[in-house]
Amino acid sequence: MTAEPHVLLINPTITSRRSARFPLAVLSLSAALDGKYASTILDGNIDREFVDTAVQRVVEDGVAAVGITVMGGPQLTGAIAVSKAIKARSPQTPIIWGGAFPTVCPAATIRSPFVDYAVRSQGQETLIELLDALTNEEAVENIPGVTWLRDGEVVHNRERLFSAASLGQMLPYERLGNPRQYLTSTYLGRYTTGYQAALGCRYRCTFCGVANMFRGKTALPTAERLEHDLGFLQGQLGVDALQFYDHNFFDREVDMVPLLEVMAKAQLPWWCFARSDALVNMSESTWSLVKKSRLRMAYIGAESPSDWLLHDIRKGTSTDQTLAAIEACNGHGVTPELSFMLAPHRDTEAETEKTFEFIRMIKQRHPATEVMIYIYTPLPVRHDNKNAAVARMQSELRDWHGNPVEFPSTAEGWATPEWLAYWGHQDAPWLTPRLRQRIVDFTTVLGCRFPTIMDIRASAWGKSALRTLASWRYRYQRYNNPWELRMSRKIINHWDPRLMSL
Repeated sequence: MTAEPHVLLINPTITSRRSARFPLAVLSLSAALDGKYASTILDGNIDREFVDTAVQRVVEDGVAAVGITVMGGPQLTGAIAVSKAIKARSPQTPIIWGGAFPTVCPAATIRSPFVDYAVRSQGQETLIELLDALTNEEAVENIPGVTWLRDGEVVHNRERLFSAASLGQMLPYERLGNPRQYLTSTYLGRYTTGYQAALGCRYRCTFCGVANMFRGKTALPTAERLEHDLGFLQGQLGVDALQFYDHNFFDREVDMVPLLEVMAKAQLPWWCFARSDALVNMSESTWSLVKKSRLRMAYIGAESPSDWLLHDIRKGTSTDQTLAAIEACNGHGVTPELSFMLAPHRDTEAETEKTFEFIRMIKQRHPATEVMIYIYTPLPVRHDNKNAAVARMQSELRDWHGNPVEFPSTAEGWATPEWLAYWGHQDAPWLTPRLRQRIVDFTTVLGCRFPTIMDIRASAWGKSALRTLASWRYRYQRYNNPWELRMSRKIINHWDPRLMSL
């Protein structure tokens, strides 16, 4: 019997080993390859020398191809490093990038000499077809979802249709060696893990990578599938809390009730993403199920207090719904965790100050509400974009000197410090140094005045000391240069809320 061709699947480092969660993307790919290709998973969050390990496996074991899942931001640097290292030792080995970065920036990906193919959007079926056709250029041009080079020119094959096939596959956790090493202590439980039940999102927010990936499509699992998975995680791995990666756990209420009934039986404290409009429209009977299911926190994309901006970014929610969602969560024992995007490219300073005031108003009314602050950083327009309004909005982007913003044309360009910060929503070209510092200072004062409940490392007395130290600054809005708070946070080992966010 001929052995199955072997594929090495790599998840480059993106977080600390302590914070590592299951590498769901490569697990899903590995499951999809079963029966046709053998696969090995290499997780850079666990193996901190994963670049050397990858080269060793390629050289010594031989592989048909290397598949690398790549998000923008910090994971990009590791993806570049491992791709370069493999190409240097084994230039004939095909390297295939998939995930958020090549989906959003396929041309920049394929212009990199260490990448042979870029897979856009969902990758399971595309990867199998691509592996089948690696030696046949004519076959490659017929595979949906692939970007490649032909005679030095970028070729974007047609889009692949959305597929829910992966919802029927059990993930091969055993291929991670010791799956329990991915369980970590959080405020939810001692053995918390990440889990994704549903695929996609039916909304098309212009700033969101998920919208680029799934283009308004979504699919939910059956209640039976969810119950089976939770039974395995609890019974076999000892999981006692869940972080749901579903891009919006609460979607249409009629579809969510069977899943909530499963969660109510599992009795696992959990965290999830949620939209404000979905939460405010839920019935009391559904909220009763939410309470029984032990939902502890819902991460809500509030984004802005300005309805004009919410409209422009196609968020589909309103400021009133944000406030109503906070009330609904608080009334049913759920902590709302709000994310805000500061410094939009229009009315940058005024909108930032308006958001500060909105956050202060929320904290006055509901001090337990968690707040996460990011910079507004719209992603490049898709190569096949047909929405004139989206293209026009991006053409309006100017740096703080008034020059048009030009996105990098290569992966290495995106891996420079300024663009890593951009992808991570930490900086933008239109931010003046003064406004950038004001945002940092406000975030510091806010985080010290209201230490996050997710920080289980800092002591109770340390958090109390921070609240006291920050109280006068917060009360009188004296945010500039909070040196004593920065020093105190280091002393008491206090975590930044954005880093602690589940």
